[in-house]
Amino acid sequence: MMSLLAMVLVSLAPGTVMAQATAPDGWTPPRTADGKPDLQGIWANNRATPMQRPEQFGDKASLTDEELAELTSQIAAFRDSEQAGDLLGDRLIQQALGNSTFQDFDAETGNYNAFWLVDRQLDNRTSLIIDPPNGRRPSQTDAARTRAREAAASRGGPSDGPESRGLGDRCLHFASPSMGSGYNSYFQLFQTPDQVTIIQEMGHIVRTIPLDGRPHLDEKVPQWIGSARGRWEGDTLVVETRNYDPKSRYSGGSEDLVLVERFTRVAPDVLRQELTLTDPDTWTSPWTVELLLDQSQEAIFEYACHEGNYAMPGILGGARAEERAAAAK
Repeated sequence: MMSLLAMVLVSLAPGTVMAQATAPDGWTPPRTADGKPDLQGIWANNRATPMQRPEQFGDKASLTDEELAELTSQIAAFRDSEQAGDLLGDRLIQQALGNSTFQDFDAETGNYNAFWLVDRQLDNRTSLIIDPPNGRRPSQTDAARTRAREAAASRGGPSDGPESRGLGDRCLHFASPSMGSGYNSYFQLFQTPDQVTIIQEMGHIVRTIPLDGRPHLDEKVPQWIGSARGRWEGDTLVVETRNYDPKSRYSGGSEDLVLVERFTRVAPDVLRQELTLTDPDTWTSPWTVELLLDQSQEAIFEYACHEGNYAMPGILGGARAEERAAAAK
């Protein structure tokens, strides 16, 4: 049987292992003046759990404490020797498992070094997806696959011009709420009896969510980050977002996507955020992600994307150089 280190290698400083979410006996969340749980503060999503469960884990939803302790004791100096692209998202775990074909950035060209990333934490979970039980996204529908092919064809080559690049490359829009970990993955939450405001560091996006029962915006007025409305269900803040602009494609969904978030303060320093995505035009069934956000004393910084965005001229310049080289042959 392969050792745990061969199964999973994570970008951790020694000792940065965290419980999933454990509250002391008798603990109850602090309250605001109107009696609701106080969710305010700065929260960080820096856990290293992969979004999808690697196939090698099979049906294993979590590591035992013994397995986690063994894993932690064997962690070597992995972080500082790798590019940032090797340490973000699911690629970190997939690389450690030997799944070298898993690729979500151009490893030949390169990426930022690890200096730009915060330390990541590991808990017992083997995937952020908690439903379906296999920890993986549901299959896409035929309509979704057709839509993706048509969109790719309409953009032309991957670097024909700035319009053929993604919204993030062009500093036009970033997914909100962000589910990414380890890079600008901080949120600041404010609440009043009538609304909740969430500042997302990635993309410097602000979501103001009414709690007064007003209806969603008319579907004829789509929004890049959708139309969000909130309510309390006991000690859980529920936020439903719909009416996405078709260009935003949140997590690959369509304009018919309905996103339901459930925020629950489950420990003094942990805010659980569950996100359920329902879009019959894109996936064969709904799916749910569990994020465990850790309270932080770090500041939220402005995400100034256009200023200093050297990636775009570099990408396009590299593509033109490749074209010239191919023509010279």
